[in-house]
Amino acid sequence: MRRIAFLAAIATLAMTDPDPALAWGASGHRMIGEAALRALPADLPAFLRTPRAIVDLGELSREPDRWKGAGRLHDADHDPEHFVDLSDDGSILGGPRLAALPATRAAYDTAMRAVGQDEWKAGVLPYAIIDRYQQLTRDFAMWRALRFAERHPAWAAHRGWFTADRRRREAQLLVTLGELSHFVGDGSQPLHVSIHYNGWGDFPNPDGYTTARIHSLFESELVRRAVDAAGVALRMPPPRALGGTIEQRTADYLAATGALVIPLYQLEKAGGLKVGDPRGAAFATERLAAGAAELRDLIVLAWHASDTQTIGWRPIPLADVLSGETDPYVVLYGVD
Repeated sequence: MRRIAFLAAIATLAMTDPDPALAWGASGHRMIGEAALRALPADLPAFLRTPRAIVDLGELSREPDRWKGAGRLHDADHDPEHFVDLSDDGSILGGPRLAALPATRAAYDTAMRAVGQDEWKAGVLPYAIIDRYQQLTRDFAMWRALRFAERHPAWAAHRGWFTADRRRREAQLLVTLGELSHFVGDGSQPLHVSIHYNGWGDFPNPDGYTTARIHSLFESELVRRAVDAAGVALRMPPPRALGGTIEQRTADYLAATGALVIPLYQLEKAGGLKVGDPRGAAFATERLAAGAAELRDLIVLAWHASDTQTIGWRPIPLADVLSGETDPYVVLYGVD
C-alpha cells in the first residue's frame, strides 16, 4: 500500500506542479521515444521516421503520466501499470517470478492473492508492456492492409476510404507507441521494478543503503540536469535477436533492470547521485539508452509479427489481402 500511496501523492502533485517528478520525468520519457524512432531500420514504414512522428512520439511517450489525477477509479486502475515490485529473492512480493508469470492479469491476481497480495499492490508493468505490444502488432497489421488496399487497382472504388483510414491508423499507431514507449521506459528504471522504490525502506539493510527518498532525485532531477538526447542515442545497445516470445523478452528485460537495483543504491552511497558527479549521469544515460533500445526492438518485432495477423470482423488473414485475393473493405469498414 505504500507504493499506491506514493503514486497517489504524485498524482496530487501533478495537478498542482507544472513540472512534477514522474517516472523518468518528461525529459527521460521524451528521449526514449525519440531515440527509438530515430534508430528504426529502413524496412519499417517511412512515416514513423519523419520529424513530425519523432516529435509526436516524444510527447506521447509521456502520456500515461499525464493521465494521473483523472479520477479515483481511473488512477487506481492504471497506477499499477507503471511498476512491478520485485523482492530481493526475485519473486514478486513472494508470488510468481518474472520468468513464470501467469498468462493473464486475472490469473496473476489469483496467484498474488494466494500469497496475501494482489495485482494492484504488486504492480502489473509486465502486462502493460505485453498488452501494448500486442496492440501495436494489430495496428501494424491493419496499416499493412490499408496501405496495400489503397494502391490495388481492382479495389479503387473504395480507395478514398482506404487512404483516410490508413491515415487514421497512423495516428492510432503513434498513440499505441506512446503508451508502449512509456511502460518500456518505466521498465528501464531500476526503482520501478523493486520493493526498494524510494529509499531502501523497512527491510533488512546490512549494507546501510539510504532510506531517503531518492526516486525523483534519480529519474527526474538528475536526468534534467545531466543527461542529453545525444548521449542516450550514442549509448543504445545493438538490436536484440528477434526470436523468443514477447512474454519471455519482457521478463528478461525487467529482470536485467532489477539486477541494477543494488548497483544504483551502491552508487548513491558512494556519492554518485550528487550534483557534478559524472557516475550518476552515466548510469542514468545507460538506463535511458536501454529503454530506447528495447522500444526500438519491440517495434521491429511487432512489425515482423504483424504479417501473421488476422484483420477486421469477421477476421480474415492479412496474407489474403497482401496476396490480392481478398478485398478488405467489408471487414474493415464493417457490416452490421
